[in-house]
Amino acid sequence: MILDFSHHMTRLCRDMAHRLDELSHIDVPRIVVTASFNRKSSKDGVYASVTPLRFRGGSRVGKLHGQTMAMPLVCNAEGVEQLYILTFYLPRFLKTGFAEKLETVAHELWHISPDFDGTLREFEGRCRIHGPTKEAFDAQSRKLARDYLGQHPPDEVTAFLRASWSEIRRNYRRLRVWQIPRPQMRRFA
Repeated sequence: MILDFSHHMTRLCRDMAHRLDELSHIDVPRIVVTASFNRKSSKDGVYASVTPLRFRGGSRVGKLHGQTMAMPLVCNAEGVEQLYILTFYLPRFLKTGFAEKLETVAHELWHISPDFDGTLREFEGRCRIHGPTKEAFDAQSRKLARDYLGQHPPDEVTAFLRASWSEIRRNYRRLRVWQIPRPQMRRFA
């Protein structure tokens, strides 16, 4: 058997965005859900990341370190232009417990701008990405995960996250993930 990780994770993200008002601005078909494989088997490190594909205001062209740069056009298999790449680092992400997996998904979705314009949510102050404290951002992620579970999502949407890494290895011949090279900005003349 094959576990289609990207399919299951996309379905989970769609269900979370549908059930949670705080994430209702997210148009999941405009997010590529992918995975990257870790060389180290350590549980320590980053579990996931979200890559915005636009500059402020949703533009594909913007300033970076004083230079005008352009973001590449990224489309999914159906040709739909994508605004974000959501990457999970495997097997590290799958080696965590169910609650931590769900909190990680909520954390990454919470990073997405409320304008859903290809940029990240920004906060006032020194730490624009996680707000005044990372602890507060993580507390919001935990709340989103708890609220989602309180909505009693269908088991078929969350079941794959309940499996441990060893169970996945035992029950599936391989993982299918949609892999995409990290898009490279280019100078814009």
